[in-house]
Amino acid sequence: MDWSILQGRMVQYRRHFHQYPEVSHEEVKTREFIREELELLGLKPYSFSGKDVAVEIRGKAPGKTVAIRADMDALPVQEETGLPFASKNKGKMHACGHDGHMAILLGLVQYFVENKCQYNGTIRFIFQHAEESIPGGAREVVAAGGIKGVDAIFGYHLWQPLPLGTIGIRKGAVMAGADEFNIRIFGKGGHGSMPNETVDPTLLAAMAIMQIHTIVSRSLSPIDPAVVSIGELKSGSTYNVIPDQAKLSGTVRHFNQQVSKQVHQRLEDILAGICLSYGAKYELEYSYGDPPVVNDEKLYSLMRKKAAALFGGKSIMEMEPQLGSEDFSYYTDRIPGMYTFIGVGKKENPYGHHHPKFDIDENMFVPTVKLVSGAVLDYFKNGEFV
Repeated sequence: MDWSILQGRMVQYRRHFHQYPEVSHEEVKTREFIREELELLGLKPYSFSGKDVAVEIRGKAPGKTVAIRADMDALPVQEETGLPFASKNKGKMHACGHDGHMAILLGLVQYFVENKCQYNGTIRFIFQHAEESIPGGAREVVAAGGIKGVDAIFGYHLWQPLPLGTIGIRKGAVMAGADEFNIRIFGKGGHGSMPNETVDPTLLAAMAIMQIHTIVSRSLSPIDPAVVSIGELKSGSTYNVIPDQAKLSGTVRHFNQQVSKQVHQRLEDILAGICLSYGAKYELEYSYGDPPVVNDEKLYSLMRKKAAALFGGKSIMEMEPQLGSEDFSYYTDRIPGMYTFIGVGKKENPYGHHHPKFDIDENMFVPTVKLVSGAVLDYFKNGEFV
């Protein structure tokens, strides 16, 4: 493998994806480009959900089946990087690194095309749509049989919070599950000068918010980390009119799906109690989103050994649990998986993920290919685990 040639190709791929970003469930031209590149390699791409792109490469003999996944979607963000290959699609940007993820997965495909003789087994490459939506596209891939027959799956994320060149790993829960809730409180509107003739939904919404923020501290076990946040509050449209309804929406982050159910029940209890006390009514819509991403302990050990062998033990950083969510969880919820963070943080570019000035370091493309391909080969070589 000529790494300099592969690096050049991956940079070209990444910059193409960056110029033509497409948001969740709209990755049409992105899929077409990936299919064309896979066909140029003599492969036969297919799709599980109709929105993803997948392809398989078989080694020299039958064996285990491993999947590697990358996400394809961009964000509804207007780019402000000033890069010569900045987004040409107004209001859309690869502001999270998925352009690099796709480029790396195409690089991995090319690596394994050239190295079929090194392993017994099958590798399934999944270019997945709609990671940024909740629930994510991974659920559709899984429902359509995307990991049927797969023994283990690997994923990765170019990660700005980690210093350039470091490898972030963790066993067990590594990224949080994410739920969404929407609340409507129905009161009785009226003139602001006569509040006694109303049932003020703004007041009840304020009461609800105060009590909702006690769920984590007073209703959940102290050893179960969770976050409940209100992100939206809408009530009324003018200064002297008490409205007849208020709307709240928020998010729940957790590492235990039982915690998610507890929060849901406490929201019901709080709203029912407040509304009963003041003669109001409410509606609660609670959407169970992505479960937590949980790294398999044995795959964690395999990845740690490979990272140390390639880059030295000092390059490895044990990650704290991340309260951001990732729909890679739909895979790890069903089969052993390992989700690895690749450090791309630099002082000269301090802008984090989802920021309009976010950028990645393309120098980490080849190291990521070496790391992931090496871990996959070790998995095949040793039957299951090192």
